[in-house]
Amino acid sequence: MNRSTLLDLLAAVERGEVAPAAAAERLSSLPFEDIGHARIDHHRTLRSGLPEVIYAAGKSPEQTAEIFARMAAAGSDVLATRVDAPAALAVLNAVPAATHHPQARAITLRQSTQPHTRGHIAIVCAGTSDLPIAEEAAVTAELFNAQVTRLYDVGVAGIHRLLAVRQQLAAADVVIVCAGMEGALPSVVGGLVGVPVIAVPTSVGYGASFNGAAALLGMLNSCSPNVTVVNIDNGFGAAYSATLIARSAHPEP
Repeated sequence: MNRSTLLDLLAAVERGEVAPAAAAERLSSLPFEDIGHARIDHHRTLRSGLPEVIYAAGKSPEQTAEIFARMAAAGSDVLATRVDAPAALAVLNAVPAATHHPQARAITLRQSTQPHTRGHIAIVCAGTSDLPIAEEAAVTAELFNAQVTRLYDVGVAGIHRLLAVRQQLAAADVVIVCAGMEGALPSVVGGLVGVPVIAVPTSVGYGASFNGAAALLGMLNSCSPNVTVVNIDNGFGAAYSATLIARSAHPEP
């Protein structure tokens, strides 16, 4: 349930197309639906403009599929992140219209018929090994109706590759940068653009990278003042915040 669908429902009641009792039944799951192992927040889009998202890691395939199906039945666009193969199969069996994004480890369902794109996000990653995290961010931002530009494999080891896409970086409202190893790329990008940069340290690198801790500390100590940092491998969190920033640059009329 989002603002648009709520207004449509109320208008249908006003026109006599939907009985008040039927409308009350549809609204009965607000603000949440208790299904035993989860309490689904159908009200979140009305509060924040973005829906609740399913974090599948740690849930059984059956739990993930049931939550996904309940959210789909409520008419929402649905996103599940950190989906492994058994969970993906369970969700697709329950909701065949859903789309599996294996590289991003995500499943999405688009139900909004006329999505209105708001804001432009550039998603940058240092190397091909960072692609799962970058794609998690890209799939998330696209489901949230942002325009996404992917700029991949432009790490500092070949800085000319980054400079070659400078104009595309400059066109974005916000930039997400995913990098492992020493985590230098967000600082370089931050020095090239005049918009917020959200840095995502990835757990990519040899032993002394400490599964992304070295990149995290490097990004936290960035000398580029427009760089902020999310947790290790948190492409979803970066995309969520980036979407809100991009939307604020293009407010609804």
